[in-house]
Amino acid sequence: MDIENHESFDGSLDLETKADALESSFDLAARQEAHDAALAMLRGEVDEVKSRLDRVYRTGAARPMLGAGDAAPEVKGFIDGYIRSGRETELKSLSTAVAVDGGYAVPRQIDELIARRLVKISPVRSVASVVQTSTSGFRRLISTGGTASGWVSETAARPDSASPKLAEIVPPMGELYANPSATQAMLDDAAFDVENWLAGEIATEFARAEGAAFINGTGTNQPKGFLQAGSATTGDTVRAYGTLQHVVSGNATGFDTAPDSKLIDMVFSLRAGLRQGAVWMMNSATLAAVRKFKAPDGSFLWQPGIVDGQPNRLLGYPVMEAEDMPDIGAGAFPVAFGNFKAGYLITERAATTILRDPYTNKPYVQFYATRRIGGQVLDSDAIKLLKIST
Repeated sequence: MDIENHESFDGSLDLETKADALESSFDLAARQEAHDAALAMLRGEVDEVKSRLDRVYRTGAARPMLGAGDAAPEVKGFIDGYIRSGRETELKSLSTAVAVDGGYAVPRQIDELIARRLVKISPVRSVASVVQTSTSGFRRLISTGGTASGWVSETAARPDSASPKLAEIVPPMGELYANPSATQAMLDDAAFDVENWLAGEIATEFARAEGAAFINGTGTNQPKGFLQAGSATTGDTVRAYGTLQHVVSGNATGFDTAPDSKLIDMVFSLRAGLRQGAVWMMNSATLAAVRKFKAPDGSFLWQPGIVDGQPNRLLGYPVMEAEDMPDIGAGAFPVAFGNFKAGYLITERAATTILRDPYTNKPYVQFYATRRIGGQVLDSDAIKLLKIST
């Protein structure tokens, strides 16, 4: 093609695109060379730093102060903020030990079973006579003397014989109550069942309170404990009904030199018919002393249960630990022995009732629990006591 004779040819050629591509290739090569030079310089500086550090640690020369020289801003900030000032915000690592550094993201697990301290719960209910009543005016009649009889000949006159005597038992009753509360938010958000937990706590407290009353209750707005019935040393045929019999220990402050004889006296002061089902009752401090008692032949009076689940025995009778029984001391009654099924009566109006009240004291939800219960000695001949006295 003849360019000069072409009509549209204006004497110039468009070679700009090729020139730009060629210049770009030269620029890329230049940048690569600059990058290699910078990397080599950086490596040289690193080697120089390593060499200096090596000389410092080998020769013991003075080390440069922290922050001296033309350090990078990040390094200077770390040195001034954390090393010198102790600002822990300079540490950027995540940690579950600190809430804001990641601890919030870790789920927390709470055991749904809440452990609690064991409380003193008396075993009197487990061995006494329990009656469910429909009214607070419960009464029971007791025959205190049988019908008299006599021998006569075939044709002799039959004089009148004595009639049986009756006594009325009216166990004093009282009302146990508890009124704990919790916020509605607590009930909604807690990790465990708060309502059932409160119900269990109330039941445990009621068991503790009633157990103490069955032993030491005054009889005023509460059951009358068997230790409050009064006692005398006289036998069953002479002693007034309602008064228990006690055996003295022979020592003003504890047991005498023959404690086994006093315990044996307690056993056989109880009539044979009542000894079937009789148990000992004492607290753990008294039990620790009684377990050391020996018979004259050197054998222990205490007999541990041979089979799992069987109670330990003292002179052949089961032992019940009741922490509300008094300790050994002057004038105290630390040991009781008897047939509590025949000797002590427990009356209860109904089972424990719990009223859930979310209205009275908003935003709190109250749990009002009540229980009406009574108790009194039923047969004063069926329980014997040991009194620390001469």
